Amino acid sequence: MVKIKLLLVVIVLLAGLLRFWQLGAIPPSLTWDEVAWGYNAYSIGIDGRDEFGRYLPLDYLESFGDYKPPVYAYLDVVPVKIFGLTEFATRFPSALLGTLTVLVTYFLVQRLFVQSTRKKWYSLAAALFLAVSPWHIMLSRAAFEANVALFFIVCGGWLYLSFIENKKVLLLLLSVLSFIVSVYTFNSARVVAPLLVLVLIASSWRMLWHMKKTTIFVFLFGIILLLPFVHFFLSPQSKLRYNEVNIFSDVSLVKEANQQIANDKNAWWSKILHNRRLVYSVAYMQHYFDNLSPSFLFIQGDGNPKFSTRDVGQLYLWDIPFLVIGLLFLARKKIGYWWLVPVWILLAIVPAAVARETPHALRTENMLPMWQVIAGVGFIESIVFLKKYRKIFVGISLVFLFLSVLYFQHGYYAHYSREFSGEWQDGYKQALLYAKQNENSYQHIVITSALGRPYIYTLFYNKIAPRDFRSTSIVNRDAFGFVDVVRVGKYEFPTKITEMKNTLYIATPQEVPQHAQILQTFPLVNGQPALVAYTL
Repeated sequence: MVKIKLLLVVIVLLAGLLRFWQLGAIPPSLTWDEVAWGYNAYSIGIDGRDEFGRYLPLDYLESFGDYKPPVYAYLDVVPVKIFGLTEFATRFPSALLGTLTVLVTYFLVQRLFVQSTRKKWYSLAAALFLAVSPWHIMLSRAAFEANVALFFIVCGGWLYLSFIENKKVLLLLLSVLSFIVSVYTFNSARVVAPLLVLVLIASSWRMLWHMKKTTIFVFLFGIILLLPFVHFFLSPQSKLRYNEVNIFSDVSLVKEANQQIANDKNAWWSKILHNRRLVYSVAYMQHYFDNLSPSFLFIQGDGNPKFSTRDVGQLYLWDIPFLVIGLLFLARKKIGYWWLVPVWILLAIVPAAVARETPHALRTENMLPMWQVIAGVGFIESIVFLKKYRKIFVGISLVFLFLSVLYFQHGYYAHYSREFSGEWQDGYKQALLYAKQNENSYQHIVITSALGRPYIYTLFYNKIAPRDFRSTSIVNRDAFGFVDVVRVGKYEFPTKITEMKNTLYIATPQEVPQHAQILQTFPLVNGQPALVAYTL
């Protein structure tokens, strides 16, 4: 037990090191969603209101009109108070809860395989593999609310399985609370968490039936906590993001189906074969299995560089043999709640398959840590099988794992920023610090919208007081509910730059007129110019 506890401490410390080391510098800049989390935390910490003045919002944050679940901003209030409005503080909750997810995974796996004599070793292996996972490391090192939601979902699963074993009502209450907090944290969790809860209830309905009073009490407790979410869910604003990204809004599929029917001269069988419901179902399944493709999982990872270095998959190639062995072992031995592992993975993809962009590492992060659980079981069972050669096997396996992690880490720290800093809106920070230093010399400061959402960067890096923003800003809201901030004080964010006197312009190199007087250039990490400050 002492050895196991010591190994667990080492694994959690390793997880923390991989998630916190140079957290404020790599990734090289903040995305606009990260900046929004940081500034809203800053605003709530000052007067209890979000950037647009809503007092302690429980249902959503209006930022950009995408109506974000609010938990991340609340978790970030204390780090921003302690460390200031910085990149490190903004990313702190994700890195911390990412580290703690590794610890909770250890306890979850023990409950999954509670009847196994090797459950502690399964737990250690799964925790280690999650600690060094490229998928989990990358999403823990940015202010991604999906990563925080994962922590609460894993906690919810662990606490519920603990409740089944111990029959303590407090564990059930904490489990329900964890799942509900995940619903208030990330959009995909609003589907995955309820599905997991239904599966867990179905697996233990007899016990819950015998504890009717407790079950009813906890059910009412959950309903009360969900009331703000239900109110928002029934509003038009809740559907804005879904309507923007889902495949069912893609009318091109219907047009193509109608054309196929027309080509078949409106034959009855063609109307069945090319029925739009069938077409959308096929599209959904294609998007679903995209998230299980070998290229995504083991070769290149997500096509979006914010979620992958593109040098390795979401999992290591090293994982493949142990995943195969682990799946075969679990299917054959059927230990404990083994069935929950593949079910968890399959349920986690359900909401992500609705989106047009697939595969998508962020929307499917809820598959973790089940991949690592399977690999952990496969690794431990391989050691048990190779009794005479276990030391050699363990040594060789860990060397290959170390080399895999080293390759990923080298690419991440040595090359990633130079290759992909533009994906992180790099350049805004330097440009806005320059504008802040020189703002008294100009009547207007015009910042391009070409890189997206310049107003939130202005608020963040200039540390503009929330009350000043609310009193000096010009905000446009369109009929669809989207928000466009066009001015904050003397800072202006036009969709098209026009020439004015006594004005400092910050724009992309392509937007700079030939007769401009260039004052300073703000490069990406690789030296290419991202933004330019100029006057006319």
